[in-house]
Amino acid sequence: MKQLLLIIACCLQFQGFSQIALPPTALRCDLMKNTDRVFINGELSQIAFDEVDKIIEPSQLASIESRQPVFSWIIEDQRNNTMQTHFHVQIGTSPGQLDDKEGVVWDSGKTASQKSLVKYDGMPLKPETNYYWRVKVWNNHGEETAWSETRGFRTGKELKVYSSGVYPLQQRDEYPQCTKKIKENLQFIDFGKAAFGRVKLTVDSKLKEDSLLVSFGEVVTPQGRINTEPGGSRRYRTVTLALLQGIHTYTITIKKDKRNTRSAAIKMPDYTGDVFPFRYCEVEGAANITGIIRETVTYPFNDYSSHFECSDPVLNDIWDFCKYSIKATSFAGIYVDGDRERIPYEADAYINQLCHYGVDDDFTQARRSQEYMLLNPTWPTEWILSSVLMAWKDYQYTGNEDFIRKYYNDLKQKTFTSLTEKNGLISTRTGKLTKEVQKSIHFTGRNMRDIVDWPHKGILGLSNDDSGETDGFVFTDYNAVVNAYHNKALQVMAVIADIVGEEEDSKYYADRAKEHKKAFNKLFFNQQKGCYNDGIDTDHNSLHSNMFALTFGLVPEEHVLTVTDFVESRGMACSVYGSQHLLDAVYAGENAAYGMELLTATHDRGWAHAIYEVGTTISLEAWDNKYKPNQDWNHAWGAAPANVIPMKLMGIEPLEPGFERIRIKPQPANLEWANMVHPTIKGDVKLSFENVRGESFTMKVELPANTKNEVWIPYSGKGKYSLSMNGERISAKRIRDFIVVENIGSGKYVFELDL
Repeated sequence: MKQLLLIIACCLQFQGFSQIALPPTALRCDLMKNTDRVFINGELSQIAFDEVDKIIEPSQLASIESRQPVFSWIIEDQRNNTMQTHFHVQIGTSPGQLDDKEGVVWDSGKTASQKSLVKYDGMPLKPETNYYWRVKVWNNHGEETAWSETRGFRTGKELKVYSSGVYPLQQRDEYPQCTKKIKENLQFIDFGKAAFGRVKLTVDSKLKEDSLLVSFGEVVTPQGRINTEPGGSRRYRTVTLALLQGIHTYTITIKKDKRNTRSAAIKMPDYTGDVFPFRYCEVEGAANITGIIRETVTYPFNDYSSHFECSDPVLNDIWDFCKYSIKATSFAGIYVDGDRERIPYEADAYINQLCHYGVDDDFTQARRSQEYMLLNPTWPTEWILSSVLMAWKDYQYTGNEDFIRKYYNDLKQKTFTSLTEKNGLISTRTGKLTKEVQKSIHFTGRNMRDIVDWPHKGILGLSNDDSGETDGFVFTDYNAVVNAYHNKALQVMAVIADIVGEEEDSKYYADRAKEHKKAFNKLFFNQQKGCYNDGIDTDHNSLHSNMFALTFGLVPEEHVLTVTDFVESRGMACSVYGSQHLLDAVYAGENAAYGMELLTATHDRGWAHAIYEVGTTISLEAWDNKYKPNQDWNHAWGAAPANVIPMKLMGIEPLEPGFERIRIKPQPANLEWANMVHPTIKGDVKLSFENVRGESFTMKVELPANTKNEVWIPYSGKGKYSLSMNGERISAKRIRDFIVVENIGSGKYVFELDL
């Protein structure tokens, strides 16, 4: 029998991996393969072992507080058209008693289902208890797998109907990439990339009273020294370290910053202590330094779960830069806006969520972050609407309904239907944004208002003549951008309502979305110019009004070309936040060449500028210091290519929640070749192509088992072509500049398009 593997993705609330196989394949544990040390309340987590001393699970690694946790698994089978037909899950209090059913708290029995995600339905789980689980499946080839490797988890102190799970933060010792002597008793240390952490020094001091001057920061001078006055929110700090006689190791405590430890900021846990973003370190003093380490803090991150490489070396550097940015900025355990404030903002988190899905196989930090922000909203109205989009993306990428069911009523309020005026649009400036409305969305701050982009006119020392990053957007009572967000929220809520069984609500939101779209196009679209105005009372057309209309599906088919052309005419007239939505709009308009131009731009409004000229190793809050003088150098919302490359350029996206159905729609433009590994809840999607312009396009795809799929092959020509799949000629329908092959099962496929 051909080998069949299962990978266990243990409880969507916290995700671990193990592989099992039919004999004689060896077992392998992949959980947290990059973890050096995990601390719980200052102590190393305990490891549970089975009777043959195999690691089952660091059971204290994550705390599950839901009464009905959700379990999922991945079927790794490369044969074509493999589907699960049945599953069997067992959960108990001891890994050794599952066979004889002693201590079993739930046995699903052989259950007919193609679903590889199941909610616990056994005896009530007990708090602060270790549990173990395993699964076997049957497939449409008539095969039954062996039991998977047993996996463990631990329940929290209090179990609730629903609660998002979370890993503790991961601490890791990193060694310098370069150390050089500046002068006598002065060393310069470069760790290669910036990270959040603190310095550990091992020092041999011969004196009873001695000290070292330790400096660390993010920026260097042209002379190769740490910049002591980096400006804005770039970081520099110096500490005098008193030494003991003899050999000792010192961990330099980070003094808390008043701004990023305010009440709204996310605090670092006691077991890590506070952290500081730095790449460089200087140590001055006569004592003998025998070791220097940077102790970094991140959320658990699997460096090997995703991969991208292509024929454009600049784009390769941008991918690596953005991928690392998502890892490095995960230090707080919740998506925050960088080191200056460490506050979760919905717009930041939405981009961070998409990027995290693009580069890693974890969904827990996104889930925890959206739960926090749903109940702790920030002041921009567009940001608040982003909460609905985050909830929808969570469901699309995980297939888990728990969040949208738990917070359904909160999500309804976040659509801002209460702000609807007689003309069918919403407005935050006509008196309907009352205290009662703000209370309904949990807003307790002051001065909620539209934002469009950040920063904008009059902010942070910009002159009154400078529109900032809003492309001159004219604010009126009816804002095209906030209405575009509103319409997308309505579209999403119609589907969410249907999923949770609220049929009347579903119809209401679907009808409301259609009527609002009509009003949007009637009142904002400028027929003469072929693009959208910023508001009803202005004929100004900004990039933002048009890119958001494209991104959120508001542009009728007959106007897509003119709106796409207008968007291209404005260039990158937006911030790094806006670049996410601009690129989404460009690829929605299937303008692949322009998308590539934006991604690889070398001017000062692009990622290459940040890497090669600014010199940062983590994505920026703004394109350059001159565009936002107080910006920080560790802002995840500036890493949009981390999701745009896999989801838009390579075109890997879920058509049905939980990747039950996948669309592969690459838009390669002038790339000669590329290959990608993209993690999903169903398993890795592997995609590579060779693009010989004007001659052929060859694409290799590996699609995970238990999925149904469609493949879009780019073809913009008008002449004859031949298409083959795995060496056999096939016919397929044409949709615009693509040849679309539908109803593709799992497995390996080679598509060859010859012109």
